[in-house]
Amino acid sequence: MIRTTKIINISNKDSGQLLQSAGGLGVAFGLAFGPGVAIGLARFAYALLLPSMKHALHWSFAVAGAMNTANAVGYLVGALIAAMTANRIGINRAFLTSTAVVVISLFASAASANTVILLLLRFVAGASGAVSFIAGAGLAAQWGRYVSPGRASLLLGVYFSGGGLGIVISGLLVPALLNLGGTGDGWRIGWLALGFLGAISFIFLAKASSLCRATEAALPSSHQRPSFSNIVPTLFAYALFGAGYIAYMTFIVAFLVHYGATTLEITLFWTTLGMAGFAFAFAWGPLLGRLRSGRGVGLVLGVLSVGASLPLLSHLPLAAFSSALLFGASFLAVVTAVTTVARRSLPPDHWTAGIAALTVAFALGQCIGPILAGILSDTSGGIRLGLGLSAGLLVLALFVGLAQRHHEYEQAVVETQQGF
Repeated sequence: MIRTTKIINISNKDSGQLLQSAGGLGVAFGLAFGPGVAIGLARFAYALLLPSMKHALHWSFAVAGAMNTANAVGYLVGALIAAMTANRIGINRAFLTSTAVVVISLFASAASANTVILLLLRFVAGASGAVSFIAGAGLAAQWGRYVSPGRASLLLGVYFSGGGLGIVISGLLVPALLNLGGTGDGWRIGWLALGFLGAISFIFLAKASSLCRATEAALPSSHQRPSFSNIVPTLFAYALFGAGYIAYMTFIVAFLVHYGATTLEITLFWTTLGMAGFAFAFAWGPLLGRLRSGRGVGLVLGVLSVGASLPLLSHLPLAAFSSALLFGASFLAVVTAVTTVARRSLPPDHWTAGIAALTVAFALGQCIGPILAGILSDTSGGIRLGLGLSAGLLVLALFVGLAQRHHEYEQAVVETQQGF
């Protein structure tokens, strides 16, 4: 089904020049610090701290998994209120405020060894991180209205690649700091370092957000309730992906440590995963912009499933680093793929709501994945069984995603004073 959106006239001279400059890549890069904080630092970096916290605080794998389940429940709550929050206070303000709360939660996580308080902080980081992630994705999607479909997918890919950048930086810094802090307080130093990285990132994302204000004012408004019937298979696939990928990201470091990986190998593994996520955003974006139906989602999930399975097939370092490369190259691209489906299948004024709906499905999966994987890891099957759950869920997500049918909405035509 094809619908034509109304022509938008952006008369602001600066915004017109900015739109023509590098197809919006500069703004997308700046916005990418948002997922770098909300995803790379506040969610994924916990896996680096988990072995130290588990040892120092005498946690079981179930408790360790519950920490990320609390984060996932918060993420679900944040996803449910993100669109409403963005509509009420503005998408830019929602992006900045929620990201600031994430940074504060990172600093606060170093202050207490109390399990209940840490669970609460993981919840707060998840809720504010979801609002930040969705609002930033909405801004990136809006910028994609001014360029070709392939370029629009590239902008989304650049935005989501920020999560990979956060992984790289935390992977280079946190393991070394854990060793300096010793077995007792090393995890506290790790959280403080993540907080400082988040504060620095906030400076860059705030500048990019300020450049988006003109386009926010130009967006069409709609009083119709969004319908997501066009993306039902993608919603289910994304929920399964959320459960499968977070189980891998939560326990893969503990799995490698269990089988004898050194601190250097963990650092190399984590930075390889993050660098692959950051670098391959540029390769996936244009490709996903050309693939129709669920083929883009299916392709990325296929690569991800192979990456998640490799550590189960061999304990050799080559298998681990191959897993990091394949998983890293594809897990952030899944977000780009499903967002591309939503952007293509829904009218522009429903994009933010569509991204929020996808994030709700994703968050539901995240709530189940860590705790279930943790419970399985505490059984006689060990952490290998918990990691096996991750691979199985990702394969299932692959087949569900392929059921997505093609829908197309015509892109808006944009005019500026420069005739762009």
